Amino acid sequence: MEGVISVFRSKMLKLHTTRSWDFMGLTLDYSAHSIPMQLKYGDDVIVAIFDTGVWPESESFREESNLGPIPKSWRGKCVKADTFDPATACNRKLIGARFYLAGFELDYGPLNATGFDAEFRSPRDRLGHGTHTASTAVGSISSGVNFYGLGSGNARGGAPRARLAVYKICWFKDLEGRCSEADIMAAFDDALNDGVHVISASLGSSPPLMPFFSMSTDIGSFHAMQMGVTVVFSAGNEGPDTSLVQNVSPWGMCVGASTIDRGFPTKITLGNNVSFVGQSFNIKEMKMDFVDSTSLFDGGLCSFGKWNKSNSATNKIVLCFSTVGQVSSTAAAYAVLQANGSALIFAEPFTKQNLQDDFLPTIHVDLYQATQMLYYIRSTRNSTVHISPSKTEIDHVPAPKVAYFSSRGPSSATPNILKPDIIAPGENILAAWSPKSSPTLLPFDDRSVDWNFDSGTSMSCPHVSGIVALIKSAHPDWSPAAIKSALMTTAYMSDTSSETILAGGTLKPVDPFDIGAGHINPLKAMDPGLVYDIEARDHVLFLCSIGYSKEQINRMVVPSSGLDISCTGNHSDTDLNYPAITISDLRWTTTVKRTLTNVGHGHALYYPIITSPQGVHTWVWPNRLVFKYYKEKLSYFLTVAPAKQSTSRYDFGEIVWSDGYHHVRIPLIVRVNNEKNGDFDCGGDESRSSA
Repeated sequence: MEGVISVFRSKMLKLHTTRSWDFMGLTLDYSAHSIPMQLKYGDDVIVAIFDTGVWPESESFREESNLGPIPKSWRGKCVKADTFDPATACNRKLIGARFYLAGFELDYGPLNATGFDAEFRSPRDRLGHGTHTASTAVGSISSGVNFYGLGSGNARGGAPRARLAVYKICWFKDLEGRCSEADIMAAFDDALNDGVHVISASLGSSPPLMPFFSMSTDIGSFHAMQMGVTVVFSAGNEGPDTSLVQNVSPWGMCVGASTIDRGFPTKITLGNNVSFVGQSFNIKEMKMDFVDSTSLFDGGLCSFGKWNKSNSATNKIVLCFSTVGQVSSTAAAYAVLQANGSALIFAEPFTKQNLQDDFLPTIHVDLYQATQMLYYIRSTRNSTVHISPSKTEIDHVPAPKVAYFSSRGPSSATPNILKPDIIAPGENILAAWSPKSSPTLLPFDDRSVDWNFDSGTSMSCPHVSGIVALIKSAHPDWSPAAIKSALMTTAYMSDTSSETILAGGTLKPVDPFDIGAGHINPLKAMDPGLVYDIEARDHVLFLCSIGYSKEQINRMVVPSSGLDISCTGNHSDTDLNYPAITISDLRWTTTVKRTLTNVGHGHALYYPIITSPQGVHTWVWPNRLVFKYYKEKLSYFLTVAPAKQSTSRYDFGEIVWSDGYHHVRIPLIVRVNNEKNGDFDCGGDESRSSA
C-alpha cells in the first residue's frame, strides 16, 4: 500500500522518590538565595511517558502552584474512556493521555475486564508501574510521603514543573506489563505529532538484539532524534552478566541503575542475645521460634512445592539460603507463606542483595550472618529470634553502587558504541502507585497503597528523563546528542567515601561496561563547557558503516524528511562523534576523530589529559583547543597503538579536555586483538598529549 515504509513482525516487549534527588544534589533549599533548579526550569517542557498509564488522582499529578498555561506547542489530547474522564483527570500538569491496544489484543485476544488481572480500557493505570515512572520523572512536590512509615519525606519528580503526557502501551498480563511493538510504534507517531520534548520508555527486549530497522523502539527513537526529541530508555535488568544490555542505538539514551545512600536497617536478636543487622521493609516487632529451612522443606530448598508438610511453620520465623537451589527472596517468601510461617530471614551474598517487599516480612542478611544464625539454631534446643521494626537510615555508604540487576555492556549489536550510557538511581525508589494494585502485584496481597518502593532500570530511566527536561528547559536549542553529551561528560566515578564506585554483583570497581560514562550529575550537566554533538546525517553514516543498505536505512527515517541516506565514501563506526571512544578490535595503529562544540563562554582554552588503557599508546593532536565564540566547533584526533600482544581483553582509560573549570571527560575503551598476527608497536610513552 502507498505510504507503507516497511513491514516487520510485532514482538512483545516487557517493562523493565523521597531521597534520590537530594542524593544527586537537587535539593529544594532556598538558603543560597536562588531558586532551586527543579523549580526554576521545566514549565515549558512536555515529557511523554510510555508505560502502563497513570493514576490521575495521585497527588503527584496535581498542578503546582503558579503553573502557567499549557504550552502553545502542545497538540495532543486527553482521551475519554473507561473510568477516565478528561474533565477531572487532566489539568495543566497532566496535559495528555492516550492508550494503545490493537497490537496487544491481536496477540492476546480481548482485554480482560473481570477478575484479578482486569484492566482499564483507558489511560488509567492498573499495574502501578506507569504511575511510578511518571511520578519519578515529573511528579509534583508531595509532602509527608512514606511506605508504611518508611522512607518518609517530600516526594517529587526530577522536573516537578514540567508537563506530563501519558501514552499507555503496556498492559497487565501474567503479573507483569506486556507491550506490543505495534502499539509502541503508534505511540511514537502520536507523541511526536503531539509536540512532546522528551520521551521516557522503561521497556525493552532481551538479547539477541534485532537490527535497528526491525525494532519499533529504534525506529521511533530515530524519528524522535530527527525532530529534536530526546528518548531515554532503560538498560534492562539482567545484570551482572556481560553483554545483556538492551536499547543500544547511539541516538537513544540507555540508562543503568544505581543505589542511593539510604538503607532500612533491621535489628535481629537471637535467643542467646547475639545481634545482627539486616535490611528490610519490616513494620512489625516479632519474637518467635527460629527454625532453618531443612526442618520444613525437602533438601532445605525454600521453594513452592518443596514443603514436606510434616512440620508447620506456624508462629515461626524461617531461615532460608538463596544458595540452596538458587531461589529468590520472593520465591522463598512464597514457600514460607505456604508453610504458614510468620517471617523469613533470607541469606544471600552481600553483593547480590536487592531489598523488596515480598508480602511476608523478609529480612535480608549476608551469608556470614546467616551462617552464624544457622550454627545457633542447630546448637540450641528451643531457638528463638527477636526482629525489630525497620528504620530509615540516610548516609548509608558506600553509595552509589551499580545495582546488582543492572544490565551490563558491551553491546551485543554494536560493540564500538558504549552502552549503557550512564547510570542513575534505580533501587528502592519511592514514588506514586496505583491503589488498584498491591505493592507486590501478587493475587493474595490485598493491600492498597498510594506510594510504593520499586527497583529496576525502569526506575533509573525516568530519573534521567526528568533531568533531561530541566536541561531542555534551560537550553532549548540543544540537540538530543548535545544533551546526552552534557550528561555523559559530566558524570562521576566516585562514591560518597571517595572510592571508585563498586559494580554490584561483584567486589570490583566499576568499568564503563557497568556504568557507561559514570553516575549522572545533574548540576554539572547544566554547564558542561563542551559537547560532542551529532546530526541525523552522522547517524546515517554510522548505519552505513555497520553494513546497512540504503533500503534498510530508508525504513528508519521520517518520511519526506529530506535526509540524505546515501552511503558515500568509507566510514568506520568508531568515527561517530559519540561521547565515548570504544575500539573493540585493535590490531594496529588506529586514528579516530572527534569534534567538540563550545557551549560555554565565548572564549575558552582547553588542554587534554589522557589516561591510556593498559598496553596501549595514545596520542592526541592538537595538544590544545582554542575556542573563540559560542557554538564554535573544533576537532581533535586520537591515535591509539597496541603496545602488547593480547586477545579478548578490554582495557580502560579516559580523555579529559579541561579549561581549569570544566572537565569534559569521556571513556576510552580498547580491546587489543593482535595475538595471532603478532603485530604491535612498543615505542613511545604510555600517555602523550601531543603529536
